[in-house]
Amino acid sequence: QVQLVESGGGLVQPGGSLRLSCAASGRTISTLAMAWFRQAPGKEREFVAAIKRVGGSSYADAATRGRFTISRENGKNTGYLQMNWLKPEDTAVYYCAATSGSPITGILRLQSTYEFWGQGTQVTVSS
Repeated sequence: QVQLVESGGGLVQPGGSLRLSCAASGRTISTLAMAWFRQAPGKEREFVAAIKRVGGSSYADAATRGRFTISRENGKNTGYLQMNWLKPEDTAVYYCAATSGSPITGILRLQSTYEFWGQGTQVTVSS
């Protein structure tokens, strides 16, 4: 069974940066497609970004494209979400997700695509 643990969340000022980590166990991440979702209070959980296997493509939601970068470091079996130029609207609980399947691009945004989920880490952007 795959387990995912997020870390790196916290309080940051608008315009600041933060890097979230997603440590995986039970399976090497090179065999997984990974993604990040976020959920703000009173809002539905929304897609942030996804990355396929080594050498694969990455995808980001329009709201974060150009500011957030998804990546992974196979040697540490960890995925990352680098967040730059943070805005108050980015405040949310951020979740790491993964699947052992090979989802097509059209369903990367769907929560149902991913069978493995982390517990979430809080990101608060405020002055």
